[in-house]
Amino acid sequence: MAEAKLMPAEENILRQNPAAHSQDTDPSETKEWLDSLDYIIESKGGDRVRYLLSALENRAHTRGVDLPFAANTPYINTIHSSQQPVYPGNREFERRIKSVIRWNAMAMVTRANRDFSGLGGHISSYASAATLYEVAFNHFFRGRNSGYEGDQVYFQGHASPGIYARAFVEGRLSEKNLENFRRELQDVQGLSSYPHPWLMPDFWEFPTVSMGLGPICSIYQARFNRYMQDRGIKKTDGTRVWAFLGDGECDEPETLGAISLAAREGLNNLTWIINCNLQRLDGPVRGNGKIIQELEAVFRGAGWNVIKVIWGSDWDPLLEADQTGLLVKRMEEVVDGQYQKYVVMPGSYIREHFFGKYPELLELVKSYSDERLEKMLRGGHDPAKVYAAYQAAVQCTNKPTVILAKTVKGYGLGEAGEGRNVTHNQKKLNEKELADFRNRFSIPISDEEVVKAPFYRPPEGSAEMKYLVKRREALGGFMPTRPTESPKMDVPALDDYKEFLGDSGGKELSTTMGFVRLLSKLVKDKSIGKNIVPIVPDESRTFGMEGMFRQIGIYAHGGQLYEPVDSDQLMYYKEAKDGQILEEGITEAGSMSSFIAAGNAYCQHGINMVPFFIYYSMFGFQRVGDLVWAAADTRAKGFLIGGTAGRTTLNGEGLQHQDGHSHLNAIAFPTVRSFDPAFAYETTVIIFDGMKKMYVEGETAMYYITVGNENYAMPAMPEGAEEGIVRGIYKFNSLDAAKGKNRVQLFGSGPILRCVLEAQQILADKYQVSSDVWSVTSYTELRRDAHACQRWNMFHPTEAPRKSYLEQVMEGVEGPFIASSDNVRALPEQIRDYLPGNLLALGTDGMGRSETREALRRHFEIDAASVVIATLYQLFREGKVDAKKVAKAIKDLDYNPEKVDPYFA
Repeated sequence: MAEAKLMPAEENILRQNPAAHSQDTDPSETKEWLDSLDYIIESKGGDRVRYLLSALENRAHTRGVDLPFAANTPYINTIHSSQQPVYPGNREFERRIKSVIRWNAMAMVTRANRDFSGLGGHISSYASAATLYEVAFNHFFRGRNSGYEGDQVYFQGHASPGIYARAFVEGRLSEKNLENFRRELQDVQGLSSYPHPWLMPDFWEFPTVSMGLGPICSIYQARFNRYMQDRGIKKTDGTRVWAFLGDGECDEPETLGAISLAAREGLNNLTWIINCNLQRLDGPVRGNGKIIQELEAVFRGAGWNVIKVIWGSDWDPLLEADQTGLLVKRMEEVVDGQYQKYVVMPGSYIREHFFGKYPELLELVKSYSDERLEKMLRGGHDPAKVYAAYQAAVQCTNKPTVILAKTVKGYGLGEAGEGRNVTHNQKKLNEKELADFRNRFSIPISDEEVVKAPFYRPPEGSAEMKYLVKRREALGGFMPTRPTESPKMDVPALDDYKEFLGDSGGKELSTTMGFVRLLSKLVKDKSIGKNIVPIVPDESRTFGMEGMFRQIGIYAHGGQLYEPVDSDQLMYYKEAKDGQILEEGITEAGSMSSFIAAGNAYCQHGINMVPFFIYYSMFGFQRVGDLVWAAADTRAKGFLIGGTAGRTTLNGEGLQHQDGHSHLNAIAFPTVRSFDPAFAYETTVIIFDGMKKMYVEGETAMYYITVGNENYAMPAMPEGAEEGIVRGIYKFNSLDAAKGKNRVQLFGSGPILRCVLEAQQILADKYQVSSDVWSVTSYTELRRDAHACQRWNMFHPTEAPRKSYLEQVMEGVEGPFIASSDNVRALPEQIRDYLPGNLLALGTDGMGRSETREALRRHFEIDAASVVIATLYQLFREGKVDAKKVAKAIKDLDYNPEKVDPYFA
């Protein structure tokens, strides 16, 4: 595209650079410089200008001149009207189609709330963004029939009615579907409130309405697409990621928290469209400022290509005629709160309050009627301006692009809510407002019918319908869509990894190290190795994974451009373009976003990738629980490894790092299967079970496995324990006390199983109590299975009752039951109702702290002595031992009965 000559108004802006704030002491010299600049522009073009200005700036800095920093460009469109490409579509057909979609989106929400008060929904977000979406649908979004997966689009959650309305016009959704908006339990499929792949698995691709998650996930999705190509797994350079978000959403930390990554990685396959309607729920996004200018500075500073679409084509003649630069100056003076005021006021008010500040501007619009001033569009509602921005975005070759499009929230709603603070909550229109909406957008519905807000689809064979279908066919088919068939893959057999089921030969190691050794072999496995994606938030060395740096490398699109300081070491920090590890830096949110991208590769790319996200267990569900929900919603598959787990096992780090509640948090996520293994062989069995279920049998799940950093000798797997490990419980051993008449059942999990085993010996030796010790790998899986059987039995009272796995293994077992783990008591208490006896649960309720493991376990009352006392107390409660025996044990075990309750400590 030819370089455009600077317009007079633009030249004036250069002369009046607001960063200077000083009087021109030598106008003649200034004119010589500006004339030279004009000469360079006209004779050698913009590239030469940029080079010279950069050289001048560098020289000034080296000579000690402090230059002002300007992060913003003027408050006008980035793309000058003379640089706009010719619009390729039929504007009239597209206008009619867009108007019909607007109507159906509005009618869907209005009817839902008229018939069922309180269902909710959003009219205004899509009303403001309709042009942004329609230009993309008609000219840019690539569908899945184009020979690859197509583009990946993160639709703004509150705009979902418009996406449904388009799918209805396309014939992909029925009128009954629309009638059941936000009524998903009807006989005919209803439509989810927002984009939810879990609820509409063949339609939505990504959940986005939890503010900020769509934007951050889109960045890591674009990076993961490149990761797939750089590693030679799949060619993805034709796939573009689009993310639509609101200006108010940019206040969420997750929205802007990773934009530097996108620029650093040069993700030219990523385009963000920020719908800057200047309004959030309660009022203006920046009433006293300018959100577009603020965001421009942020993104330009981060290294993005920024395109502002502020003014519609109606403003071009005025900008062209502005010889003084006052129009642009006035545009920059007005704050967003006042721009919102102009939306709801008549043209006379705009003339007086916007143009009237300067006589020259009043003269500029003297031939404009008030009605014309009132109807002048913002850039986000002008297809020509939007198309030019999209075209420039896809042509940008070295960085991500953000388009800042200025719109009016509730555009088209008129007095019902256009640009008003009530707009976000607008759910329905009255009869007059419906008629006004119909008239404004020329919907062919009669006066008698309009009050019913009927849905409308142009007749089959009409010019509009032919055009709509033809455009989508040219771009690869309708969208959004999501494949529902999961690819299958070969996974290694557990028998091929028998060395991980044996004992450690007397050597001490942690379950974390056992996992890392397993992972190191899996990445070399011929059947699955290349598909494994290790993801770590700057803790590889903590988890003992540094040996994998050289083995498989750390992914870096540009390779390693430096010699690492530890290059002489065997386990040096090796970055490579085809590296396999995603070392994300200190960001659990970014790491979780990568996990989601990898965990969805089966539907986005038709290839099963197997992510292992390894992190401090404390910083998982607690810190990024919303992203875990998004992962579940989007049907992601993979392994979450909570490293250095346990409130007493991670002893030195203290309160902030110690985790005793992540398994309790995990209960809330239906697709998460959580396990707390005690031994390396248990971890191995669980991982192989997960690979089989997710990637061979096609189940949708995420496996959460906690591993600890305490070293101890690992035993071999007992014969026949495999099923119990994956179902949640198995008998580890039994110990009969001499002359003992009482028997108890001791449950242990994770590293605390060893405390339980120690307690078993004390009970037998000192108190003549026999016991069975059970390794409970998952209380949650046991409870889910037991509840499912209980529910089935409740609804089938005349049929033979089903027995849960827990009931089967506990049949004929004598209680009481005592459970101890490094987790809060509520975790084992889940199964209390399903045991054939009383359960007393010990756990780590309360705040963590730094101490030795022994002291911490005594403090939280989960050590061997605590298990012994709890056991004897339960036997006393059941009338099987004397109270004096419990008191004697407390004294013999040097236990302070007056110690502070750890829950309140």
